[in-house]
Amino acid sequence: MNNENCGSGLQLHDIAAAFSLLTRLPVPVDHTRAGTRAAAAVWAYPLVGAVVGLISGTLGGALLLLGVASGICAAVVVATMALLTGALHEDGIADCADGLAGGMTLQRRLEIMKDSRVGAFGAAALGVFLLARWSGTEALLPAQWPWVFAAIGAVSRLPMVLAMSVMPLARRDGMAAGVGRPPALSILLAIVLSAVICVGFTGVSGMVIFLCACLSPIPLWFAAQRTIGGYTGDILGGSQQIAEVAALAAATAVLI
Repeated sequence: MNNENCGSGLQLHDIAAAFSLLTRLPVPVDHTRAGTRAAAAVWAYPLVGAVVGLISGTLGGALLLLGVASGICAAVVVATMALLTGALHEDGIADCADGLAGGMTLQRRLEIMKDSRVGAFGAAALGVFLLARWSGTEALLPAQWPWVFAAIGAVSRLPMVLAMSVMPLARRDGMAAGVGRPPALSILLAIVLSAVICVGFTGVSGMVIFLCACLSPIPLWFAAQRTIGGYTGDILGGSQQIAEVAALAAATAVLI
């Protein structure tokens, strides 16, 4: 577990480390340094989400201005998010569904979640979440682009940090174990950044979006605690997807 130097405060390089971990964007990063700072760098997760949301929302909004149908524009936004992140979080929600719903023992659930193949539960969950994200995006694009997508991108990454701070690891290998438990300062800054970005881009109503995103993954955390004894990287990815759908739903309710 790479927790060395985690308690040495915040570093600008943490932003590059977070982008390197959560996206496919070609950022210059010292991978050795990023590995030792992985837990401390979680404060930058909301910044990563904001950039991913801003790029995707801007592209979808530009196509909308050119007269492209809103449904196609929304599909482009969702596809761009998956492309920028390497479908990291989509893979997480699919593996969560397969493992938690398909396995009968702790060991079998963990084996299923580690398997790169997608089963029936995973395919169904992925389809539902893609449809929900597309629907929310199509509703928000005409009036709210691109800043609302930056806000949702930021706040939907916060539950990953919260899960790492309150749950034990389900296993001692994998990406989540390599990151480790974040220090208190990084957790606090992640919360503050998410709230500031969300409210700054969407107004006071952004607090509703913020709260919905933070609270919505709690059932998944309880299920993971009960069935596999903690969190894995897939649980973190699933948390992001649930939070994103909840944030989109809240945004359609309070902003349109």
